[in-house]
Amino acid sequence: MSLITHPNARELTKSVRATVLVFKDPRSQELLSRIERLAPSEANTLIIGETGTGKELVARHIHHLSRRGREPFVAVNCGAFAETLVESELFGHEKGAFTGATTTKAGWFETANGGTLFLDEIGDLPLNIQVKLLRVLQEREVVRLGSRTPIPINVRLVAATNVNLADAVVAGHFREDLFYRLHVATIRLPPLRERPGDILPLAEFFIEEHCRRLGYERASLSPDTERKLLAHSWPGNIRELENAIHHALLVCRQQVVAPADLHLVDMRPQGSLTAQASQVAAPTLIASPPNLESALLALFEQNVPDLYEHIEETVFREAYRYCHGNQLQTGRLLNISRNIVRARLEKIGELSKV
Repeated sequence: MSLITHPNARELTKSVRATVLVFKDPRSQELLSRIERLAPSEANTLIIGETGTGKELVARHIHHLSRRGREPFVAVNCGAFAETLVESELFGHEKGAFTGATTTKAGWFETANGGTLFLDEIGDLPLNIQVKLLRVLQEREVVRLGSRTPIPINVRLVAATNVNLADAVVAGHFREDLFYRLHVATIRLPPLRERPGDILPLAEFFIEEHCRRLGYERASLSPDTERKLLAHSWPGNIRELENAIHHALLVCRQQVVAPADLHLVDMRPQGSLTAQASQVAAPTLIASPPNLESALLALFEQNVPDLYEHIEETVFREAYRYCHGNQLQTGRLLNISRNIVRARLEKIGELSKV
């Protein structure tokens, strides 16, 4: 069994990121083999996977296995910056470039020069920044905000997303040319529920890690607890599993973790994609039909004006309410970026109610 850990795992206690990956499940072993084949290349790499599956860990492993392994690895979350600051953060700025720019600052591309730049949630980048990012990848140089002087860079880009970028391209929210520039080498990171062979090894790792950190005697999992862990759908993936184990160790008795100690909550709608969509949209569209297709047929027969806009507005509004007003969770539920969610909510006037 192979294992990868985050170098600053303990500093990420409250983060949604995964802090460890194990490769015991056959699907995970295939994934590790693909990573090891792609890592030595200089190709731009796109990692696709849900939040908490370990995308940054995979990016770090790619960097470690490449010839750039001794050079800087810089991780940037594209969704963490305000749109007005993204350009400055990525490409840098000169003194006086904008109000508050009291000093010259190198961007993340310059910081990662010679090494690897990991751009997480790249689907959240605004379109105007996507244009500039494409130019940087093509020309291998950056121009700081407020400057006209290009600065040569030598950076391998590894990007990650939890949304379907191909769908974002079709919707006009992601540039097609940038998509193909990033899509040279693709790694699809399966969610934890699709690699069940990793669940118990991960749980055992977290038990040992947290018992050591908390100063507890080594605990164990009861057989019923193991079955419960294997049956859970893990919408929060590895980070959810770690949190569940951490909580269980705090409340379990006699160093044995019982099923009730895990305190698992599954917020993911069950069933097929169609069934998931009907759970969100059907209650508002029409109450009686049992599935989305029936709801749509009923609306077609009613000849509802502006039907497409009505359906889209309903889906976004109900998804937003289902996620208790959380834009990031709404984006994950609908498999789109937070920027798209925000734009749609502003369009339908839902944000003004918050």
